[in-house]
Amino acid sequence: MSKLGNLGARLHRGEIAYDFVGKRKIWYGVSILITITAIVGLAVRGLNMGIEFQGGAVFTTPTHMSTSVAQAETYAKDASGHEAIVQKLGNGSLRIQIAGIDTDKSDQIKQELAKDLNLNPEKLAADLVGPSWGEQIANKAWEGLAIFMVLVVIYLAIAFEWRMAVAALVALIHDITITTGIYALVGFEVTPGTVIGLLTILGYSLYDTVVVFDSLKEQTKDITRQTRWTYSDIANRSINGTLVRSINTTVVALLPVAGLLFIGGGFLGAGTLNDISLSLFVGLAAGAYSSIFIATPLVADLKEREPAMKALTKRVLAKRAQAAAEDDLAADRPDDDSDAAPAVVGPRNQPASRGRGRGRPSGKRR
Repeated sequence: MSKLGNLGARLHRGEIAYDFVGKRKIWYGVSILITITAIVGLAVRGLNMGIEFQGGAVFTTPTHMSTSVAQAETYAKDASGHEAIVQKLGNGSLRIQIAGIDTDKSDQIKQELAKDLNLNPEKLAADLVGPSWGEQIANKAWEGLAIFMVLVVIYLAIAFEWRMAVAALVALIHDITITTGIYALVGFEVTPGTVIGLLTILGYSLYDTVVVFDSLKEQTKDITRQTRWTYSDIANRSINGTLVRSINTTVVALLPVAGLLFIGGGFLGAGTLNDISLSLFVGLAAGAYSSIFIATPLVADLKEREPAMKALTKRVLAKRAQAAAEDDLAADRPDDDSDAAPAVVGPRNQPASRGRGRGRPSGKRR
C-alpha cells in the first residue's frame, strides 16, 4: 500500500487525526482575510465584463494575417475610440473585440479597420451584440444562481438538517466571493463561460461538503447516549475520515483544469480558455478548502449551541476530568511495596490452636 493510502486508512480508522474543528477560529480568520481581499478587489478594480454583457462588436479577419496583435489593437482603437481586445486564433486569423460601442457605428468601424488591415470589407466578418442582450444574460445568470442556492438549501435541510444547509450556503457564498474577487484582481474577462464555470464549481464544492455531512450524520446517531465524544469530536473524525478522498477528488479535477489554464491559455496563447478555466481552477480549490475548513466546523458551532449538545459536552468533559484525576492519583502511588510495613512472620502468624501445647505441657497426665 502506498504511503498516501496508508495515511488515508489510518485517518479513516481514527488512529491519527488533525484537529480541524478545534482550530476553527484560525480557519475563520484566514477565510475572513481572503474574503475581505476579494471584496476590496471587486470594489477597487471591478470586473472586466465581456462584450456579451456590455454590448459591442467582434470582428474576425481571414486566416494567415501578417498584422501583429499590437498593430491590430492600435487600428481598432483609432477606428472606434475604445480600447480593443485582440486575440490571434489558431488558424492565424485575428479576433478583434470592441466593447461599449454603438452598433449603428459598426459599419463605419468595419470600413476603417478593413482599410488599415489592407482587407476587402466583405472579408472582415462582424458580429454585433446589443447591450440589452448582455443585460438579459446577466439577469438570467443571477436568476440561475439564486434558484440553485434555494434548491441547495431546501435539499440539505430535508436530507440532513437546517444547520447543515446554512453551513453549506455560507461555504458556497465564500467560494463565489473568492472566485469573483480573483477575477477582479487578475483582470480576466468575464464571459458566459465564466458563469458556467462558477455554477460548475458550486457543484464540486457541494459534493465535497455533502460527503463530510453524510459521514457526520451517520456517526452522530444516538450521540447523546454516550459520554465519550462531543459533537465537535465526531465532526473532526468525519473530516479526517474523508480527508484523503476529498484531496484525491480535488487533485484529479484540478489537473486538467490547470492544463487548460497554464498550458492552453498561457503557453499556447489560447486566451478564449482563460474565462472558464480560471473560474474552475480557483473555484475547485476554494470549494475543497471551504468543505473542510468552513462548512463542517460551522456546523459544529451551530450544533453545540443546542441544550442537548451543551449537556453532552458537559458530561464528556466531566468524565474526562475524572479520568485524568484518577490517572494522576495512580501516578502518585508507589510502584512497589518496598516502603510498606513488613509482614509479620513467625509464631505470631500461626493459628492459636497450633500454638497451644508446644512450649509447655497442658497439665494433663496420660
